Amino acid sequence: MMRKLLIVIALLASPALAQASSNNENLDSVHIDLADRLSLQKGANTFVNYCLSCHSAAYMRYERMASDLGISEQLLKDNLMFAADKPGELMVTTMAPTDAKQWFGVVPPDLSLTARSRGPDWIYTYLRSFYHDESTPTGWNNLLFPSVAMPHVLHQWQGTRTVHFEEVDGNKHFESFVAGVPGQMTESEYNSTIRDLTNFMVYLAEPAKLVRYRIGFWVMIFMVVFIVLSYTLKKEYWRDVH
Repeated sequence: MMRKLLIVIALLASPALAQASSNNENLDSVHIDLADRLSLQKGANTFVNYCLSCHSAAYMRYERMASDLGISEQLLKDNLMFAADKPGELMVTTMAPTDAKQWFGVVPPDLSLTARSRGPDWIYTYLRSFYHDESTPTGWNNLLFPSVAMPHVLHQWQGTRTVHFEEVDGNKHFESFVAGVPGQMTESEYNSTIRDLTNFMVYLAEPAKLVRYRIGFWVMIFMVVFIVLSYTLKKEYWRDVH
């Protein structure tokens, strides 16, 4: 009976384990630091200028983002509010769903929770895996997300490249990228920019983390002061007892 139960558990668990393994394989690791305010500000700038034209972040308001990231209201209005008139508005795209469907074949998803559903490593790898492919409608493809409808909106920064595949047992396997037209950034600069964007998207998925970090800092100070006072009180009390 116990043996049958273990077999059933193994069969139920194996698809989940296989999915987890496939979701995490071949992903590049990215360092996420929500205490790095400059990185978050740079990521916000990239997100608003290059992502928000097609994708929404409908669970975030401009003024909340500015307050959390230390962005002044004037800077917010001058550089980060191209799709809204008031700081209290939600960060939604102005692209009509019907137009998006016509242009891309699918409505671009909301990016508010992408960092939680996909993970930061997935975002970081995905945005660095585009290549030129004339066989697709957009002229772009992605190693991590084959036949993706999204074009490479950051190709001017990264540059244009193609890929070389090796055929093994009738299947194509990625071998290497083939450099084409160089971008405006070096590889390290582009990777740093994508890291900042990924960092911002992690914040976007759970902005309350920054609040918890701030509260945690003061809690730690309180605990240190409390321990010192408690120890001093203990010494004073036991001195009279002895």
